[in-house]
Amino acid sequence: MRMTLIAAVSALALTGAATAVAAAPVAITQAVEYTDAQLQAFATAMTAVRAAGPADGATPTPEQQAAMAAAVDSSGMDIAAFNALGTAVSTDEVLQARLAVLAAPESAAGSVAASVTDEEAAQFAAAMVQVRAAGPTDGTTPTTEQQAAMAAAVTASGLELERFNAIAQAVSTDERLQARMELADAQTQ
Repeated sequence: MRMTLIAAVSALALTGAATAVAAAPVAITQAVEYTDAQLQAFATAMTAVRAAGPADGATPTPEQQAAMAAAVDSSGMDIAAFNALGTAVSTDEVLQARLAVLAAPESAAGSVAASVTDEEAAQFAAAMVQVRAAGPTDGTTPTTEQQAAMAAAVTASGLELERFNAIAQAVSTDERLQARMELADAQTQ
């Protein structure tokens, strides 16, 4: 009788534990979506924090810590949000690329770079992956077959060859467009 009672209590305890585990709320980790305004505030604060902190990488003095905290406050962020965003930026290539776009100077009005849409940036980034794969790896001139494969990769991306070439030329000289292409590339990975 005692064994039956122990078995019944054990079974009841296990069932109760399973119910408690099933009823416990599950913590879901979700990526926080940051706005451009939040990223800009972070970039502004980070610049001021770096300026206020020790140049040699040493532990900041209490005065430097106060100046760093004031820099964060003056950006409109609280320290917890600044630290959370800093942690996110350190591990997220898309956030890093978005910060680079915000930091880059605007493309000249009326330029090819300024006219590139986000869709074209994504198409160009995707095409470049295929173009690089189809082209020669040793820096030589592409063969006729490689040129055809490269042109097919561009066309498959949805861009016209002329537009692709215009964007390629603009990317080589426009810092903002370069940053946008890095963002498009990061978003596809």
